[in-house]
Amino acid sequence: MPTHTFKVNGSTVSVDADDDVRLLWVLRDLLGIKGPKYGCGINVCKACTSHINGKAFNPCSVPVGALGADDEVTTIEGLPATVDQDLHPMQEAWIERDVAQCGYCQPGQIMAAVALVKKVRLEGRSVTDADLDGIRNICRCGTYSRIREAIKAGESRM
Repeated sequence: MPTHTFKVNGSTVSVDADDDVRLLWVLRDLLGIKGPKYGCGINVCKACTSHINGKAFNPCSVPVGALGADDEVTTIEGLPATVDQDLHPMQEAWIERDVAQCGYCQPGQIMAAVALVKKVRLEGRSVTDADLDGIRNICRCGTYSRIREAIKAGESRM
């Protein structure tokens, strides 16, 4: 079985897994990182949204063999360290806006929101309603209005 080495939440890890094993299973089952949730396994629900090299991606759709030693995966557990705080500003906004009901989708929602803010800032602008409409993370509880409010609040602090 091949060994794969890459970075997760600031630490270099090595795992023994077949090349075609999806990264979500490597994170959850081999590394014990439970923030990225299994929802659909086919890149539709986005419950597992994390970052790879600073961009949003869904580890349920990426085989571990596609990662290289220089690739860095950030999950919700590693997000606060990216700003050297106990909580990321987006997480704080989520709490203040009382976004979560069941909470299952929230790690993926937050990771998608942070990536969106970073993307639009690189374009020299702020998040628009059209940008928010483009987020495809599914929330079965339907807290979309609070999610949108929290993204705007989090953006102002990032």
